[in-house]
Amino acid sequence: MTKFVYALSEGDRDQKDLLGGKGANLAEMHNMGLPVPPSFTITTEACKEYLKQGSEPAEMAEQIDEHIARIESEIGKKLGDPDNPLLVSVRSGAKFSMPGMMETVLNIGLNDESVKGLAKVADNPRFAYDSYRRLLQMFGKTVLDIEGEKFEDVLDEAKDAKGTTNDLDLDAADFEKIAERFKAIIADETGKPFPQDPKEQLLEAVRAVFRSWNSERAVLYRRQERIPADLGTAVNVCTMVFGNLGETSGTGVAFTRDPASGSQGIYGDYLQNAQGEDVVAGIRNTVPLSDLEDIDKPAYDELMEIMSTLEKHYRDLCDIEFTVQDKKLWMLQTRVGKRTAGAAFTVACQLVDEGLISEEEALQRVNGDQLVQLMFPRFDESAEKELIGSGMNASPGAAVGELCFSSPKAAELAAEGRKVILARRETNPDDLVGMIAAQGILTSRGGKTSHAAVVARGMGKTCVCGAEELGIDVGAETMTLKDGTVMKAGDVVSINGTTGEVFKGEVPVVDPPVVKYFEGKLSEAEIADDELVRAVHRIMSVADRQRALKVRANADTGEDATRARLFGAEGIGLCRTEHMFLGDRRPLVEKLILAETEEEKHAALDGLAPMQKGDFVEIFEAMDGLPVTVRLLDPPLHEFLPSHIELAAQAAVLKERGTTMDADQKKIMAAVERMSEQNPMLGLRGVRLGLVIPGLFEMQAKAILEAAAERKKAGGDPRPEIMIPLVAAVQELEIMKEAIKEVAVAVSDETGVDLTDVPIGTMIELPRAVVTAKQIAESAEFFSFGTNDLTQTTWGFSRDDVEGAFFSRYIDKGIFGVSPFETLDIAGVGAMVEIAAKAGRETRPDMHLGVCGEHGGDPASVHFFHSLGLDYVSCSPFRVPVARLEAGRAASSEEGSDFR
Repeated sequence: MTKFVYALSEGDRDQKDLLGGKGANLAEMHNMGLPVPPSFTITTEACKEYLKQGSEPAEMAEQIDEHIARIESEIGKKLGDPDNPLLVSVRSGAKFSMPGMMETVLNIGLNDESVKGLAKVADNPRFAYDSYRRLLQMFGKTVLDIEGEKFEDVLDEAKDAKGTTNDLDLDAADFEKIAERFKAIIADETGKPFPQDPKEQLLEAVRAVFRSWNSERAVLYRRQERIPADLGTAVNVCTMVFGNLGETSGTGVAFTRDPASGSQGIYGDYLQNAQGEDVVAGIRNTVPLSDLEDIDKPAYDELMEIMSTLEKHYRDLCDIEFTVQDKKLWMLQTRVGKRTAGAAFTVACQLVDEGLISEEEALQRVNGDQLVQLMFPRFDESAEKELIGSGMNASPGAAVGELCFSSPKAAELAAEGRKVILARRETNPDDLVGMIAAQGILTSRGGKTSHAAVVARGMGKTCVCGAEELGIDVGAETMTLKDGTVMKAGDVVSINGTTGEVFKGEVPVVDPPVVKYFEGKLSEAEIADDELVRAVHRIMSVADRQRALKVRANADTGEDATRARLFGAEGIGLCRTEHMFLGDRRPLVEKLILAETEEEKHAALDGLAPMQKGDFVEIFEAMDGLPVTVRLLDPPLHEFLPSHIELAAQAAVLKERGTTMDADQKKIMAAVERMSEQNPMLGLRGVRLGLVIPGLFEMQAKAILEAAAERKKAGGDPRPEIMIPLVAAVQELEIMKEAIKEVAVAVSDETGVDLTDVPIGTMIELPRAVVTAKQIAESAEFFSFGTNDLTQTTWGFSRDDVEGAFFSRYIDKGIFGVSPFETLDIAGVGAMVEIAAKAGRETRPDMHLGVCGEHGGDPASVHFFHSLGLDYVSCSPFRVPVARLEAGRAASSEEGSDFR
């Protein structure tokens, strides 16, 4: 018989694939001797079977019965006993934390009879009927798919009748009436009464958790966090412990360090007379965890000791959920806690200093996406600001946008390119689509462990929670300030997730200290004084020591090259020469295109050459001593001419005025019509331009080489590499290489500087180049993979046409996990890179191999390029630090890290 249910004693922290993160960590705490309520875990394999077959495995129910019987024997209570009932919770627990994305049902085992027994045993009827209404509410919403607001409306009516907004003011009689109304809602909505059989409740709740793995919000969250869709979720069945037994009970969430900043101390929230869902939902504002010391010092002291034990055991920041039942502390969950980008770097270095992890492991605790977040702008402290409120600094950063009170509306506005701040009283998992779309999240309820805070931190979104002085009315789409001013949807606010401040209007932003650090603008003393910058510097130093991949930049100007070098670039992997033909130089390109004689053509080329040379001098100076790979002209020449639509419009206007185009305009129109292509991406471009327009590539090569000679004479160390784009056949490359070599000899003779050994290579961006790479390598001295175009030609996609047209559907249907233009398609395009790399080095063992597509700065892609043994990746200057970090992580990857 397949084993689908595990006792806590049968698991440990290393079984996350089978028992989920929650189940594995509950087992680990149990094995450590910590106070965990009797529990068992239904495996992810049972979930996969359910999702595949539409029903649970036949053995599962029998195994659940066995484990329930064990718990009944252990604690002396029975499920469904009308006098002294055993109650259990059913919670989801996937391998990776998905806060609030899947379902929970508490107090299973209560029915019309056992609620009376619970009231008698607890000597607390209010508690018993509060627990019953919670079961009915959660079961109705989660298991039976009844709209949650139907239950919320009943609760609100009961509180209104009492003249209160606080559920603590409701008594036993109120909750008994509410429970009756909840049962009526269930009967009306489903045509069946609420099931009184506890075993039926339990099995239905387990099935609901299985189904919730594929709920819309869970799918959206997995896509956002890049969590695989085939993992399934485990289910944790746990004996209920009650935080809602009165003022001597409560529930809380704690972190062993501040998940927002990484600071050491006591961080978390506590709520008296409440169950865990109350804290996460933010329906009542919590008190700081430190207040528990005054409320219940023995429980507080025990919690502090357990937190210290867990952090040392897991060697990381831990996130803990706990309940105090009549002064008895129970541990309900622990996991390696989600944290902000800044906290990730700070905590990693703290743990090194405490001797818990090595510097190499600290490198694995951070990632490139987090580093990018640290490089986002911050509010200018010197700017004038109008403070309108403040709350919890739940997730740092600066966010500016229009107030939006609806998640679907936030997604709609973001799709139009507008920036929004999602404002809610509190968020719940249904708000995920709006949270993803928004620049930042603002709530008037909840603390640092509320749904909004936890999810925002996980996504790297700016978030301010619990801004009570801001009256957010979702229905009216207004936010009332403490002075009575009413702000409406569309009004602009700025939120500071680092301080918790909320400002009216747009506050200007500036570069954060981490960017200033990379730009070399901070002194050693300033670096030492800033804990975050110090941590980034330390981890980047480790990454640079570890990495095998060099990191170059894509840069086309001296200014870009200077910035890239400051950011740590070790050369330029792609200098796009077409960017040098824009602006006031464009007319010179037009002259080249319109030239009718060889003399006119050479005159146009002679006009462009000095300008190109000047550009290269600046770039070589900025990158002195480092390689600079210059790609010769790649796009079709007609891209430098006005569009046919634009010219036709001009002709129509002139005709309306009774005149016609002049001779030059007519020549341009004729050229546009002559050079028009149905598929320009596959037309006259790249090496084909050099072959069809004699002198074009030679002019560019001459400008490159003359600039190098000038720099060398000035005492510099220029290291140019010439790259010929879009080669599909070795013959194309051989012809152009021979022509460029002739130019090199001529420039060397003319300047007295030997430039005949300048490497000449090609860009691999066509499938035919991949499969003939062995032959192309006979001529090419290096390969640089143009993964942008290689993705287009491998997939048969025109990026400009397809990304907005149908990529979202492909992602929805699971064909893509992420756009192949964002992260390399390993199975397809990655295989192409691997084929060409191996073939090239078969022909030329010392061949240098690099990547110059933007995938060179994508964290996941960098790991793949490292695995192939490439020499370098190249990316935009801003992403150079990211590539450096990920190259280091790829080289020193360690197994067994708990961090994700």
